[in-house]
Amino acid sequence: MPRRPDPTPSAPLREPARKANRTSTRDLEGHHERTRRRGVNRPLLLLAHLLLRPPILLLFRLGRTGREHIPARGAVLLAANHRSFLDPWLIACCARRPIYFMAKRELFDRRLVGRMLNALGAFPVCRGESDETAMETARLLLERGEAVVVFPEGRRIRRGSLRRPRRGVGRLALETGAPVVPIAVLGSERARRGWVVRPVKIRVRCGRPLTFPRIQRPSSRLAAELGERVWPCVELQWEWLGGLPPLRTAAVVGAGAMGTAFAVLLARAGLDVQLGCRRADQAARLREDGANAAYLPNVELPEGVRVATTAEIEYGGIDLLVLAVPSREVPEVVARIGARVGGRSAVLVLAKGLVAPLGARPTSYVQARVAARAVAYLGGPAHAAEAVAHGAAVVLASADDDLRPQLAEILARAGLDVEQTDDVVGAELGGCAKNAATLAASVAAAVSNNGAGAAAGRVFAEAYELAIEAGARPETLVGLAGVGDLVGTALAAGSRNRRAGELLAEGLPADQVPGVLGCAAESLDAVPLLVDALERAGIECPTTRGLAALVAGETTAERWIEELGSGAADRQRSVA
Repeated sequence: MPRRPDPTPSAPLREPARKANRTSTRDLEGHHERTRRRGVNRPLLLLAHLLLRPPILLLFRLGRTGREHIPARGAVLLAANHRSFLDPWLIACCARRPIYFMAKRELFDRRLVGRMLNALGAFPVCRGESDETAMETARLLLERGEAVVVFPEGRRIRRGSLRRPRRGVGRLALETGAPVVPIAVLGSERARRGWVVRPVKIRVRCGRPLTFPRIQRPSSRLAAELGERVWPCVELQWEWLGGLPPLRTAAVVGAGAMGTAFAVLLARAGLDVQLGCRRADQAARLREDGANAAYLPNVELPEGVRVATTAEIEYGGIDLLVLAVPSREVPEVVARIGARVGGRSAVLVLAKGLVAPLGARPTSYVQARVAARAVAYLGGPAHAAEAVAHGAAVVLASADDDLRPQLAEILARAGLDVEQTDDVVGAELGGCAKNAATLAASVAAAVSNNGAGAAAGRVFAEAYELAIEAGARPETLVGLAGVGDLVGTALAAGSRNRRAGELLAEGLPADQVPGVLGCAAESLDAVPLLVDALERAGIECPTTRGLAALVAGETTAERWIEELGSGAADRQRSVA
């Protein structure tokens, strides 16, 4: 048998790697030293301007607004958003002076390229860590009266709205007293596809300089606060150019447990939130109590949440509309407010089920009837009270590449652990499957835990086949949006769908269950629609069909459980 190679390299093999690392570090230090002592190579910079500026202006039809706000001399910080590697060169076309900027250290790995960039004003920065050497170089340049470009987002953000800034820009402004010019660049992310540069329209807008007092050793908190003051000015230039605005305002339609919890979470993330109630007396009670005692006791409504009726909300002016209503109420809500939603608003759907009468997925139903810019769905095991108190792991699904990261950032600030996917079909049908499987498990659990496992497994397997047929990805269904949510719902004593199954097992008719629960159980509406969808797809569904018969009152819980145990619903099934 041949001997396996030793995975651990010997000392002589490791030594060159260490030497290479030392050489790389020494080279980076050399770039910083040249920038600090010599600055740009002016003849080379002049040549670059003569050769590159005309093509940039013509190829990208570069629009430059507010160039006069960049001072011709003296220290200045140019704070800009970052979409493309072209951004420093585009900003340079707006300035009438040499500029310096940080560039990721990987660009300096090739010695010739690194020296060329360094001669044109670039100096290396180690991304993802606190690079004190790069900060010191920037500080020394500013004290020498140079212009330094900084990208407060810390990395390129190619899609969506702007991200939150880091504190570096605030620290440099306070330590040097240099004015800060807010700059927005729009369109540069579309200028390159692979190595091909495309002729697209790019615009740059510069705002008025911002000045701050000089402080020798500003605290991290003070630097972060100053960065937060500078960044809205960058966002203002961005929005003037027509860039996607951040999410600042939200309206949550549905003041049940999840709607109230979500309003609290969005307010925690810094949004101005309106919580829409169906009735005026409910809105008045919530305003008076400062809480929703009926659905989410012991959770106070923060100052960022304003309670109103759904009719009082001005939907055309909000950034995010959250539909926190059961799937059975989606058609009514959309018919009532859909025409009032603005084209720049986004919609987030929380309903886990199918929409009657045709069993449409909630997001597809909303997208076909609301003129919103994008629609997203939130799945995963997120029970209302626990999500507010301890956070939750959720799945954010949207086909819109701009909305996903934008919403994910908001939800992360609210304290949620967010998993993003573009598999909207898988996330929605996974949520529907977990509701049906939870209902089946809680009915069968009246007899045995073994029966509960068999019922849940068979119902989920039948729904799984439907989802795969509809184009869902298996990893979505077996992840948080499907199996994870099923486990969380089945174990939760306060789950509406679990309790609905327990009431069915006790012999209570399905139409009386919502009255006992005090709210809708989406599984009772989802199961019949799920059976219709399965039959239209030609998928055998004996277990789910029997559960639908129980919901319709055509059989009893005892008979359905007996059929389940007798093997009438058992068959060979491939879920690969």
